[in-house]
Amino acid sequence: MPAPRVAPRAAQRAGRPSDLMSDVLIKAALEKTLQEMGVEGAEIRLERPKDTSHGDWATNLPLTLASRLRKAPREIAEEILNLFDAEDAGVLAVEVAGPGFLNFRLSSGAVAGVLPQILTEDRAFGRSSAGSGQPFMVEFVSANPTGPLHLGHGRQAALGDAISALLEWTGWTVHREYYYNDAGKQIELLTESVWARYQELLGEDSELPEGGYRGEYVLDVARGFLDHEGEGFRGDRSSGALQTIQEYSVRVLREEQDRDLADFRLAFDRYFLESSLYTDGLVETTIQALRETGLVYERDGAVWLRTTEYGDQKDRVMVKGDGSPTYFLPDVAYHLTKWERGFRHALNVQGADHHGTMSRVRAGLQALGLPAGYPEYVLHQMVSVEREGEEEKLSKRAGSYTTLRDLYMEVGVDVTRFFLLMRKPEAHLVFDLDVALDQSEKNPVYKVQYAHARMCSIFRKGEIEEADIRVEGAHLEGLSHSLERELIKRLADFPGTVGRAAESRAPHVLCDYLEQTAGAVNSWYHAGNPSRSPELAVLAEDEGLRKARLALARCVRIVLRNGLEILGVTAPTRMDRPEEEEDV
Repeated sequence: MPAPRVAPRAAQRAGRPSDLMSDVLIKAALEKTLQEMGVEGAEIRLERPKDTSHGDWATNLPLTLASRLRKAPREIAEEILNLFDAEDAGVLAVEVAGPGFLNFRLSSGAVAGVLPQILTEDRAFGRSSAGSGQPFMVEFVSANPTGPLHLGHGRQAALGDAISALLEWTGWTVHREYYYNDAGKQIELLTESVWARYQELLGEDSELPEGGYRGEYVLDVARGFLDHEGEGFRGDRSSGALQTIQEYSVRVLREEQDRDLADFRLAFDRYFLESSLYTDGLVETTIQALRETGLVYERDGAVWLRTTEYGDQKDRVMVKGDGSPTYFLPDVAYHLTKWERGFRHALNVQGADHHGTMSRVRAGLQALGLPAGYPEYVLHQMVSVEREGEEEKLSKRAGSYTTLRDLYMEVGVDVTRFFLLMRKPEAHLVFDLDVALDQSEKNPVYKVQYAHARMCSIFRKGEIEEADIRVEGAHLEGLSHSLERELIKRLADFPGTVGRAAESRAPHVLCDYLEQTAGAVNSWYHAGNPSRSPELAVLAEDEGLRKARLALARCVRIVLRNGLEILGVTAPTRMDRPEEEEDV
């Protein structure tokens, strides 16, 4: 294979530091080059080469232009190379490689040019205005108030909150909403279950209803009801008695769920009650609106909606033969309120068992004139907990499942949140307690937090005020070691990572980025140990280099802190490790 060509103008200059991102400068220079070539409207995409020997940035632009310009990609690449102003882009060298790729190599100063931007933007580094302030509703958790929150609710909580934060960081005005299913058959079963346990406590014979709730928490609710109301409802199954028990049970379980979510660092802008859809007449209004579409018909005593008109597998029953609405109908009514409240962008985070609900709700909304694909869904798979390779149940209070509180009381909120986020939602998540409780780099969240704490330890040990760290007088070109260059490039990739994670609704992308960046941080930190590599010591004798490395350390802390903040995980400034290892 022929050796790569190097742009002649690129070799004349060692590059220059800049407060602009290197990819922005390169794109701008490429756009100018294309204008000189008479090419307009071409999409320019830059990527980090997997093999660092191929440079700092690469583009396949010549390949994408080949059919349009009717030239060989390498011929186009050569033309771009000869016109490209490497000096203006802060590029040390440009190479034509392979069938028509362009590889860009930056000087150390150009690579480090992002550090002033990170220091200046600080807590805003990584933010963008892609959403232009538009309102975006994210609905998540939305558990029935019939028992403690389980691990599926926990995964929804972590996902919904992290996705909301990602959207906020990319310029959307996010509204977090929790839909309380406080009406319907499940609430009736809860009421009957608590009534039965209450009668047992009074010494009366009673049986749980078929399909009723059997967890120990039901007995706890019944005991609380007895303490609150006394024995006045002994044997009383009147509608008034059951209504009183229902209101008490729902209130107590809602309070428990709210407490668990608050301890899990969650806050919602609104709790929307399903029961309000009936009391406010919204379900009846929705029925009437659907009837007016001409897509409603009656069969076998029930009222049906022709959802197959909008891609559903079969038509759906709206109103059953006894006159009561199906689950599908209040869901349509509720989502209609989202649209009417001005949320043209809405996302539901739910379990994979809602896949059928998704198509039904969307079909019903389309029948009412809403756009296809509204609302958007993120559906997640189940969570299981393992210890030493065996499935683990952490408590019996909830009956057959482990509660969210059980989990975060065992391993902490930080670890629980990160672990629930670090796999793509559509993948089954095995929560490994052995790894979660490990205080070493085997534990990804500990690894990231420890890397952050290490940067803080540099300032503490050097008796340096972090706020005083500046790039003025810093010899940024001196950050030339491969570990430093790769670490800085990872920091520069943070805004793009946040953007991709937000666009794809994928917090696991950010988790992976933080873990890999922490690995680069720890490698640099260990290499800079004065006893091992005095030439890489952060607190170097050379003042300009010392300032540059302190600036890098502070930028690392900013990026790790901002990333953890998006995930709802703390960024400790000091951490303890086992006795044989040094604390930071």
